[in-house]
Order: sequence, then structure tokens, then C-alpha cells
Amino acid sequence: MSSSQDWLGLQGKVCVVTGAASGIGAAVASGLAAVGARVALLDRDAEGAERVAAALRAQGAQALAVNCDISQEASVLAAAQRVQAELGAAYALINNAGLLRSGSLDEVSLDDWNAVLSVNLSGYLLCARAFSEPMRRAGQGSIVNIASIAGLFPQTGSGAYSASKAGVLLLSRQMAVEWGPLGLRSNAICPGMIRTALSAKFYEEPGFEAKRAAVTASRRVGEPQDIADVALFLASPRAAYVNAAEFLVDGGMGAMLMDMVPRPGYNKTT
Repeated sequence: MSSSQDWLGLQGKVCVVTGAASGIGAAVASGLAAVGARVALLDRDAEGAERVAAALRAQGAQALAVNCDISQEASVLAAAQRVQAELGAAYALINNAGLLRSGSLDEVSLDDWNAVLSVNLSGYLLCARAFSEPMRRAGQGSIVNIASIAGLFPQTGSGAYSASKAGVLLLSRQMAVEWGPLGLRSNAICPGMIRTALSAKFYEEPGFEAKRAAVTASRRVGEPQDIADVALFLASPRAAYVNAAEFLVDGGMGAMLMDMVPRPGYNKTT
């Protein structure tokens, strides 16, 4: 897979994507491959990551699937060593792997709470430390952290999910401040309602998608590609002066509060 015009400046650069077996991660990996990057696809779902990687290789891309549990430091370090040996030093890391365990705050088990934090927050740190090492030596690189709109507004009944994503936002800023002088950039994306495997069953309910679309300014539910397009820009040298930033990519849902307040004859979402 090749690009006739490397406008993003990612051709030949090694880019690492976690949670790349499906959804947003797979879309990001595909987008990176399309612009000529060498892509490492990390996931606990080894078969799923290999399926995506094989499809990319069939189109001419350099793609490597790596079985990795980002909550385990040894697994992350082994993945980093393999990527460096087979593809080269990383230029960009897209921290995307995530976990959701439902439960209200008074009911969620401590095991589920800690499991979510170990993947969604600690896992991001482990990957950033491991894959940024060659970036720091080279004096250039980019980390893109996929957070969530739930890190800005509490998502009830979702255990530690909102807390973990709020942590990602501050972690992303801290990476930028600590590593910025070394040539690294760290930015975060907060997706809104995106159609992924985690939410696929919701859309089987009649009328559900229309209700969700109605609370966005764009009047549609987002797709993984909507997030991938922003991630590619932030990963690339085109975003060279974008650092410690947070991008809410939600179709305008965050601006809809007053339109959802009942005002007969005025608003269209109630």
C-alpha cells in the first residue's frame, strides 16, 4: 500500500497502535498503512490483530501483529523489543486499547475497578515509557492518547471507565510537559459516540441510533474512521506545534446541553 503524495510525512515511519484488532485501533492502523507508515498492531486478541495486519500486507503495507497485554509491563517491554527488531525505532504511538467493566460506584467490584485502571491508564503509561525511549533518543516523536468524552463528563454505571479516561487526559498533558523538551509531543482525543464492537448491540434496538444521532450537532453517530483521521494528523509532523492538547471529536454533542433542556416550540431534540 503506498501513497502518491506523502502530505502527512509519515511514509516509512514506524507507528505503533494498541488495541488494533478492531474498531478505532484497526481504523487507525489502516489509515497509517495507507500513508506509507510501517505499522505495529498490538492487541491481546492475537488472531484479530493478525487478521488486520494480513489484510494490510495484502495491500502492500508493512504491518506487524504483536500479541500484547498492555497491563503487563513484561508483555509491553517484549512487544517494544520485537517492534524495534522487526520494524525499527518507533516514531509514533497511538495509545488506544481500552476496557469497560460495568457497575455503579457502590456495586462495582474492586477487581473490576482495578482491571479497568490497569489497562486504560497504567497500560498507557507502560506503552508510553517503552515506545518513547527511541523517540527521546532521536529527539522527535508523537504520542496520541485515545481518551473519551466520558473523561470529561461522568458516565454512570460504567465503574472506573470515566475515572480512567479522565486520568488519561492529565497523563497525556504530563507526558507533553515532561517529554516536550526532548522533542516528543503528547496529545489526546476524546471520542464521543462511536460505532464500535463495544456498542454494536445497542444499535440493534429499533430507533436507538436515531435517538443518539439527535443529541449531536452533526445528527449522526461517529465511525472509527472519524477518530482515525484526527489521530493520523496528530501523529504526523504536520502537527509539529500541537502539544498537550485535547480534541473532543463528538459531532458537536458536547455543545448540545441547552438544546436538550425542554423548551416547547424551540428545540428539536426533545
